[in-house]
Amino acid sequence: MKRIAWLIGIGVLLVASAVGAETVVSTHAVFGEIAEIVGGGEIEVVTIIPSGFCPAQYDLAPSDLVAVLDATLILYSGFESWMETLAAGGSADLVQLPGDWATPDAAVKKTEAIRDTLSGRFPELASTFAANADAYIGRLLDLKASLVGRAEELSVSSISVLCMEWQADFVSWLGFSVAATYGPPAGLTLRDLVRLADAGSSSGAELVIDNLQSGVEFGAKLAREIAAIHVVLSNFPGAMPDTATVLDLLARNAEALFAAIEPWEEVSP
Repeated sequence: MKRIAWLIGIGVLLVASAVGAETVVSTHAVFGEIAEIVGGGEIEVVTIIPSGFCPAQYDLAPSDLVAVLDATLILYSGFESWMETLAAGGSADLVQLPGDWATPDAAVKKTEAIRDTLSGRFPELASTFAANADAYIGRLLDLKASLVGRAEELSVSSISVLCMEWQADFVSWLGFSVAATYGPPAGLTLRDLVRLADAGSSSGAELVIDNLQSGVEFGAKLAREIAAIHVVLSNFPGAMPDTATVLDLLARNAEALFAAIEPWEEVSP
């Protein structure tokens, strides 16, 4: 809290002399990307946390404070515990968009929410925002059809998995049978490992699905315990190869799961 107060003090001094266009600030890369796509170059979008960084592990810089204090609109998820304190020093509209974006359906809802938020703040550009959002939603729905079709071909509903809770929505959406979930490894104990291993063994879990940003050592150990394949997914673009965009991220996460089971499917009678 002392560091945030110090940063706010510096930010106020810097922003007092700053002159800039109206700016939309996003706390993380997902909202920043969608805002840029919907905005179509008509608005300036600043993303505080670079693509690939986990919000919980990012160290705020004075330049981030300048962006927040000079912003017209701020988009955040709600898990950024520092945002409300930072924003209190400025005059921006602070808009929370809670919930996940881990599936094409969820990303569509976030796109619609960002479209509506931008249209409300910049009504003269509403038709542009609507057209850009519609085009992007079309791409998300095309990806949805492709991923769902592939999942059905591979009969993923017959495959039991253990899953880190931050990836459970995506894994369930694809159709996998989630036998049990687990939270961030920092809060897990040996008792949790034994409990999850029992759940995995009794359900015949074939995959242990981890989340990159929360740490993967626990999941790797769990996979060894039940002789399952360990698969690592990401919930932010840019953290893994070939995941520069949200669409890339969703496609790559699905492909990682499909690739893990394809060898078995190919030899199945």
